Amino acid sequence: MASGQKQEGELTVGATAALTAAEQGDQLVNVDGKPIPLSSLVAEHQDMRGRLAQVKKENRSAVVKRRAEKALKPFQAELIRMQKHLETTEKRVIILFEGRDAAGKGGTIRRVTRYMNEKHYRVVALGKPTEHQRTQWFFQRYIEQFPYGGEQVLFDRSWYNRAMVEPVFGFCTTEEYDNFMYGVTGFEKDIVRQGTILVKLYFSVTKDEQARRFERRKTDPLRQWKLSEIDVQAQDRWDDFTHQKYEMLRRTHTSWAPWTIIRSNNKAKARLNAIKTILNAVPYERSNPELDFVPDPDVVVSGARELEVMEAQMLREGRYTV
Repeated sequence: MASGQKQEGELTVGATAALTAAEQGDQLVNVDGKPIPLSSLVAEHQDMRGRLAQVKKENRSAVVKRRAEKALKPFQAELIRMQKHLETTEKRVIILFEGRDAAGKGGTIRRVTRYMNEKHYRVVALGKPTEHQRTQWFFQRYIEQFPYGGEQVLFDRSWYNRAMVEPVFGFCTTEEYDNFMYGVTGFEKDIVRQGTILVKLYFSVTKDEQARRFERRKTDPLRQWKLSEIDVQAQDRWDDFTHQKYEMLRRTHTSWAPWTIIRSNNKAKARLNAIKTILNAVPYERSNPELDFVPDPDVVVSGARELEVMEAQMLREGRYTV
């Protein structure tokens, strides 16, 4: 009896679907003994294709990331070799990571230090100076973080805050800015003259790519902590930052402390080429000479070349765009 009622119910459902489809002029397709409107099957098929495309996209993205991380490993091994050389020779290394917000500085620092001996490197990211520090010589709080023999210090933003962020947002006076720009090249000359290897990296990202990364920070709960009030204003003040970038390169790119520009729209390429730049800055015996240590010229640009590009943009368009 129950079986008969079930069959009768199924027939009723099938009859209802057939009646609805007939009323709408829809073709019916028999699936497992049930009449299903063709439009429903098409809609389900399209939905499944959409889901499949999303899965394939996520898988491709994961594969690309795995390949990029794998490509870094032999160069990360070279960084360990370089670190041992520094320990043996008691050489000091300072690496500056500069650039706009969301340019990829932090991610690159993590790749550089991932397999290093933590006893012989430090990552320094100084916050706002205290009232006491404001009364000191500007460079003093940075000097306190300088490396001892055999150590590397990586500055996630450095004294060049005074050349970029501070004047844009009014965090320093014109006099303070001028004093910094007048004195910084001599300061760096002394650092290098006394035997410290100084590497200055500037990560350059386009305005559209920065906007895309900011949008992802807004929607991704794992990245929201990265979004600050200054980040929110970075797009509106893009041209101001670009002007400060030009002045910084023009006045602080020197033969003893040159700038190296890392095009960082592609994070994987930026990380790999930044590591190559660091390795090339230290004269050590390489463990794998078969590796290609030559930076990609589409990613790594000298500070002098970047100035030429910016000046050409100004002549052609009346404004800087990088």
